[in-house]
Amino acid sequence: MDKIQSRIPIVGLVGSGTLLGREIRDLIAAPEFPAHVRLIAAEDAEAGTLTEQSGEPTVIHLLDSAGLSESKVTLFAGSAASTLKALTFASSTIPVDLTFATAGLANARLRAPFLEQGPPPAHVVGTIHTVAHPAAIALALFLRRLAVYRPVVRTVIQALVPAGERGFPGLEELQAQTTNLLVFKNLPRAVFDAQVSFNLLAAYGEEAPESLAVTETIIESHLSTLLSMQPGVPMPSLRVVQAPVFHGYSFSVWAQFEAPPDVVELERALASDHIDVRGGTLEPPNIVAMAGESGISVGAISLDRREPNACWFWIAADNTLLAAQNAVAVAGQLIGVDQ
Repeated sequence: MDKIQSRIPIVGLVGSGTLLGREIRDLIAAPEFPAHVRLIAAEDAEAGTLTEQSGEPTVIHLLDSAGLSESKVTLFAGSAASTLKALTFASSTIPVDLTFATAGLANARLRAPFLEQGPPPAHVVGTIHTVAHPAAIALALFLRRLAVYRPVVRTVIQALVPAGERGFPGLEELQAQTTNLLVFKNLPRAVFDAQVSFNLLAAYGEEAPESLAVTETIIESHLSTLLSMQPGVPMPSLRVVQAPVFHGYSFSVWAQFEAPPDVVELERALASDHIDVRGGTLEPPNIVAMAGESGISVGAISLDRREPNACWFWIAADNTLLAAQNAVAVAGQLIGVDQ
């Protein structure tokens, strides 16, 4: 039995305590996942912590060359800094990056298995597999399917970003701001440097450690790459707005076609494996209903009253699950390749 188990590959997970890391842990705990899992600390303080995985006690390992060398594939779901640190001594593992720290590197390949057609792309030694931003995956799923219906002239999209985009610190700050506002206390601002509770933000405050504009740039860059895989899909105009919600992305989309669209035909054309269409009398998509649901949900499709060739759409997606599912799919593809 020990010899058989020793042949089972190991997949490392850096940042198992983050929002994204916890989602990945749930997915790879499934009996059908073809590997053992090694939990690795994103920060030194986490190393040695006792936790649970697949119903069994386990220890979170230190992020070092020894821990990574035993992992055939390593998923990076911690901070960007921990990813870059690990890559300095991660030569013997295949990196799968969910922190976007490696997106600009020459050896990074953008991945989104939900959108990839045919057999998985061949792995080249030294390649870093960067999982696309879940908002880019969601929009690419929609826009590529939309273009199959009929040629699209242009699209304008507003994306509502959840506080969970900033991990647990973002969730905790939104919760604390909401509580403090109701009892007239000062608001914590370490994450957003602005009031996000009961508010919408086009930008964070100047002292915020991360920028909403950077998030918009990442989504645009990844979406451009994903759309380039299918000719004839124009790049949309995109604006991201910080919303006072904990989880889930919502998108308001305006699309103009070369000819007047038909809503019923649109609903039929959009329905696919990863797109749930909420047409007719069904309740429009919302992030509460999409929590824990795969893919995206599209609904509230209505003709533009002033532009006969245009339509409005409302889209919702569980961004954390969408990113985790694509990352685990990449890891599953890479487990059997030669390094």
